[in-house]
Amino acid sequence: MKCLRCQNQDPHFFFWINNHLYCRKCMDFGLLEVGTLPLKPHLSSRVWKGKPHLEFELKSFQKEASHQVLEYLKAGKDVLTYAATGAGKTEISLESICWYLAQGKKVCFAISRRQVVLEIAKRLSANFPELKVIAVCQGHTQITDADLIVCTTHQLYRYPFCFDLLILDELDAFPYAGNDVLEAIANQSCVGQKLLLSATPDQKSLQVIAQGKMGMVNLFKRPHEQPLSVPKVKICSRGMMVVYIFMECMRYKKKRKQVLLFVPRIQDTKWMKWILSPFMKTDVIHSKSTDKEIIMERFHDKKSQVLICTTLLERGITVPSVQVIVYRADHPVFTSASLIQIFGRAGRSYNDPYGKTSAYIQTPSQQLTKCLEQIHYMNTVSGVAPQSTHAKRFKTFFKDPNHYV
Repeated sequence: MKCLRCQNQDPHFFFWINNHLYCRKCMDFGLLEVGTLPLKPHLSSRVWKGKPHLEFELKSFQKEASHQVLEYLKAGKDVLTYAATGAGKTEISLESICWYLAQGKKVCFAISRRQVVLEIAKRLSANFPELKVIAVCQGHTQITDADLIVCTTHQLYRYPFCFDLLILDELDAFPYAGNDVLEAIANQSCVGQKLLLSATPDQKSLQVIAQGKMGMVNLFKRPHEQPLSVPKVKICSRGMMVVYIFMECMRYKKKRKQVLLFVPRIQDTKWMKWILSPFMKTDVIHSKSTDKEIIMERFHDKKSQVLICTTLLERGITVPSVQVIVYRADHPVFTSASLIQIFGRAGRSYNDPYGKTSAYIQTPSQQLTKCLEQIHYMNTVSGVAPQSTHAKRFKTFFKDPNHYV
């Protein structure tokens, strides 16, 4: 017995209904009789030979990475783009998208989280104004076909055997990471090549690369060629964290800088807003927020100064000139991968590449240490910061974290 959608062969997940056998493991995507292939939907196709519209011309190192990615794909090989946050992962995939569309082939951009789907769809619409770009996710599934499809990894179940190029962004993010069903559905949706984009690649992908089954292209330098922001770390009690965060937000208010304040739990957003809102315009966003688009639009329009958020906004969100603060960065919800993404929200603007980042902890954190190591590695390898300077700051932190700030 084998489910031909999620590839499950465990008999414990099969059940009978009216003499028909079904798979319980992927039943959330609709009942499919075991041994039956999902039906391929009819999708439109067109040959398009235009070029993407870019706000800034790609740098030489970005163009080189873009060419390398396309060469792997032309050779029929999947490829992972291992890039620093803000280095332009989306932009260097545009050349490959254009090549596939010029062949009349179907392309999909899949991301784990709904909020990021909407952001990426908006960016791709600006890059390809001549094309119809749709976002397929919760609340946006009335139309499921267009020239370019952007969807959550969950929505890939709608597209078995459809895509010649499947771009999987941040495949290490929840809920895709470690989910065998979503991975099987993604594999089934792709009949050509996969382009994986990540600032924190998972061990499984690295093993496939080591075996020579997939190519890898590195891009650790941001377009403005300034180093990734190395967070200032402060060890103190939770009460003092709030005092320091309040003072930091007030300093940024005087400088007219916006702040993304990350907290580990939804309940933390409520009392943190109660403290900050009398002194500055403060909004809150988390997975249970019902008006996420309105909140984000208000922040993008600079109608709020501080946006208190959970890990919902750790990926795919670009806000120019934003500063980043993490409350209780030693909380288990903050992994090294999520912290890299969170601190990567700062310093992304070409016109203002010097965003500041801060992390407040009660005890030394192994995950935060790994995050700092990775940021240090990317800055050193890219050559945007002298190794001696970063190494000195790094050694100081490990010797005595309290002296880091």
